Amino acid sequence: MRVDPYERAWMWASAVMIVAFVATIAYGAVTQSYHPPSHVETIDPKQVWSSPSFQPLGVVERADGSIEVRVIAHMFAFQKPEIEVPAGRRVTFRLSSVDVIHGFQIVGTNANTMVMPGYVSEFTTVFEKPGEYLIVCNEYCGLSHHVMHAKLIVTPRAR
Repeated sequence: MRVDPYERAWMWASAVMIVAFVATIAYGAVTQSYHPPSHVETIDPKQVWSSPSFQPLGVVERADGSIEVRVIAHMFAFQKPEIEVPAGRRVTFRLSSVDVIHGFQIVGTNANTMVMPGYVSEFTTVFEKPGEYLIVCNEYCGLSHHVMHAKLIVTPRAR
């Protein structure tokens, strides 16, 4: 059986690309600590409103000086619709949905996550620039999806 030289070249090129992709993933996992989430926090969607981990809603200052923001997404709003945090401090967002999949994107930043019923989504970021930021649902959640938004106000640092 004879293999055409062009076909042989494409087979080798494909094999080299696969090895390069796997090596890139391995490098990132080992040296950059990129790992998939190992702990998934679940919550009963019917109990989110009364759950201690979401009480009180809104901004809570932690003992270490960082900020925790607790938000519940539901058709077609975020509770709390207006969030105020200080600039230059670590802010951890904890989110859950009571009905369908929603998105949570803070426009103009890299803060973006999916909010799914039955799970607690969490991410941490620092806002260096004071100002007002629009928060939108970027996952289609129903007919009034386009009106689902909130506002993040980042206040200047205390001097």
